[in-house]
This record gives sequence, structure tokens and C-alpha cells, in this order.
Amino acid sequence: MKHLKTIFSYLLIIGAGIAIGTIAPRVPQWLKGDYTEGNYAAYFPNPSTKVVMYGTSTCPYCAKAREYLDERGIAYVDYDVQKSPAAQEAFSKLDGKGVPLILIGNRRIDGFNAPVYDDALKNAGIAPRTVAQSQ
Repeated sequence: MKHLKTIFSYLLIIGAGIAIGTIAPRVPQWLKGDYTEGNYAAYFPNPSTKVVMYGTSTCPYCAKAREYLDERGIAYVDYDVQKSPAAQEAFSKLDGKGVPLILIGNRRIDGFNAPVYDDALKNAGIAPRTVAQSQ
């Protein structure tokens, strides 16, 4: 019986270690906000540009982001970080970890997240065309 308790204790400790090892790396991502505010004016090619996207041609989330912006009639500059050294350098300066990386006004959004895009567009004073209007 004593051996069974010892084995069970070891299994419990190993299980807790695996759980912590699996969950702990994800905690910063869970605590991070949906966007980061800052002065991104240096990344916009001209004063009239309000939306910039850093992505790739093969990323499915980049395709969703492009579709989202196109459906709403949002003018944006699309930089491919795989094909353009200048885009890759700017992406690196932004400490980009993944694509799409979207700059909308003073907000930086990592990944595809339509509700966060909606809020950022509203905050930047950009009135998107509704999807129903575009059809």
C-alpha cells in the first residue's frame, strides 16, 4: 500500500509539472491586450494612409484580413514581409513575431481579429462600408 501511495504521489507531481509546463508559456499571451497603442506614424507611407498591413501571400489569416478590409472598402497599404526587404526591416523594427500585423491609426493589432479591427477603425475615425452595402 505504501508503494502505491508513493507511485501515485510521483504521478501527481509529474502531471502537475506537465500541466504547468504546458500552461505557463501561454499566460503572457492571455494577459496581453487585443492591441498596443503607440505612435506608428513613421510606418505609414503618407499622411492620408491610416491602415498598414504586414503579411505574406501564403498566410491564411493575412488573406482573411485582406478580405475583411476589402469588403469594407478600407484603403490600406499591404507589405509582404517575405518579398520586400524594406517591409521585413520595418516589421522587425515593430518587433513583429507573426503575421498579419496591422496598424490602424495609433493601434497595432497582431493577428486576425475582426471585432478589434472594427473598434480600431472607429477609434481612427475610419468609416467602413458595411458588408451588406458592398454586395
